[in-house]
Amino acid sequence: MKVIGIFDTNVPSVDVGQVWVPLDRLQKMMDMQGEATIIVRKNVKSAIPEVDGWKFQSSEVLLKSITDMIKMKSVSGAVLYLILLSLAMLAIFDTQVLSIFRRQKEIGTYIALGMTRRQVVGLFTIEGSLNSILAGILAAIYGIPLLAYQASHGMSIPGGSRSFGLAMADKIFPAYSIGLVVTTVLLIMLTTTIVSYLPSRKIAKMKPTEALRGKLQ
Repeated sequence: MKVIGIFDTNVPSVDVGQVWVPLDRLQKMMDMQGEATIIVRKNVKSAIPEVDGWKFQSSEVLLKSITDMIKMKSVSGAVLYLILLSLAMLAIFDTQVLSIFRRQKEIGTYIALGMTRRQVVGLFTIEGSLNSILAGILAAIYGIPLLAYQASHGMSIPGGSRSFGLAMADKIFPAYSIGLVVTTVLLIMLTTTIVSYLPSRKIAKMKPTEALRGKLQ
């Protein structure tokens, strides 16, 4: 046997321990002219001829295991996303509670000067939502170039990853849709506004005199 070329593929099952020869040469060696085990069609919309002993398999059937794995990973990714979002909500909530605790005299002054409790609650809620907008702008300054670089240059995959038996390219290119970015930003802003409002309700129960003395009920 003479090796005339070596090719690289992302599918381990067709690369490990396999020798490829031209189809016409293989048919001649096996005395099976005009026959094949697997036929790959680029356009499956056209009529598929019926052949005895041969069953057509669509790409959905052949890639079912990979599709199921992607769905499972999507569910685990959604769970991780909710956990990270919950941690962010907890951090914002704690920050707002600390802000109210340290600004008791300021809050009491607002109420003593004639602001209603609803106006004070609205002031702190708007402050929290504006903080989320500022955080989004700051994140966009470094996030957009970083995500654009990853989408254009990709992320390298270590060579040892192929030993897992999964077909992976040398680089993966993440895709970020406009809908995903906009939905995430709006969700974060809405969440920040809600968790900013919750501790602000404590203000409505404060008496101006106690707030001016720095005592929180």
